[in-house]
Amino acid sequence: MVDRALDPKGKILAVAPMMDWTDRHCRMFHRQLSPRAWLYTEMVHADAVRLGDRERLLGFSPEEHPVALQLGGSDPRTLAEAARIVEDMGYDAVNLNVGCPSSRVQAGRFGACLMREPALVADCVAAMRAAVSIEVTVKCRLGVDEQDPRQALFGLVEACVHAGCRHFVVHARKAWLQGLSPKENRDIPPLDYAQVRRLKRERPGLTVVLNGGLTTTAAVAAELPHVDGVMLGRAAYHTPYLLHELDAMLSGRELEPRSVLLRRYRPYFEDRVARGDPPATLLRPILGLFHGQPGGRAFRRLLSTEAHRPGVGWELVERALTFVERGSLAA
Repeated sequence: MVDRALDPKGKILAVAPMMDWTDRHCRMFHRQLSPRAWLYTEMVHADAVRLGDRERLLGFSPEEHPVALQLGGSDPRTLAEAARIVEDMGYDAVNLNVGCPSSRVQAGRFGACLMREPALVADCVAAMRAAVSIEVTVKCRLGVDEQDPRQALFGLVEACVHAGCRHFVVHARKAWLQGLSPKENRDIPPLDYAQVRRLKRERPGLTVVLNGGLTTTAAVAAELPHVDGVMLGRAAYHTPYLLHELDAMLSGRELEPRSVLLRRYRPYFEDRVARGDPPATLLRPILGLFHGQPGGRAFRRLLSTEAHRPGVGWELVERALTFVERGSLAA
């Protein structure tokens, strides 16, 4: 399968893998906002892929393509087996997590703590590449704790390049494994885009995607000339219309109204409710769509308070839309 969004002739737009956020419902909603974006699953440990409920953990809709699954783990053989399963499930790429700073992840010897073990990461990449024909990519930090980002980032990348990896997503912050929570690690360590720019400048043959702190179209436009693409994190969830704005900026398409994009989600919503999925789970990704718009707070409040009630259907969304449609007319 051709990796459409990994095509080096075009800039890459992607939505980061986010635990408890980028489930299949979130990805399907994001697909309505951006036909071109790479969508990523939540991180799934390689052992869970091998031994768990694959439909629950790995199931996705055909409309989600291009979609990548992010794996956690540090055992090359286990990761290779999991990668084969990922490929058999139909994913377009598999990504190795070398950036999560949580204590639980550290205890399992994967995530950001692997920044200290570039040779092991390279062994994992090599095993995965030998097992599959889809793209194997790495998502990492600049370094951890007292590491020099120049040495940590470039050392990890060089090791992975020798193992056959050509595509790197870099969260442009260090991670502090002691003293900061995962939430604090997303905000407190300073952003250092210069290191990511330098990586692309010195290794122009690699695909380098920038992640971290990108919350506006202006911020993305400023960085895109220096890298191969951008990956949105929490901004894609809290202010999802930004994803549509960036898609339009990169594709040249006209912006579409939020309500039009939202109503395209209806067939999927109704299908999944009929299959027994909780409406509240399906509605959670849309809560921020009208962030900052007249009536946006009332839209969010109604969905948040009533989505858990028995018998909820799409009519609740239409009721919520009256707030923003009235607000738009009043404005």
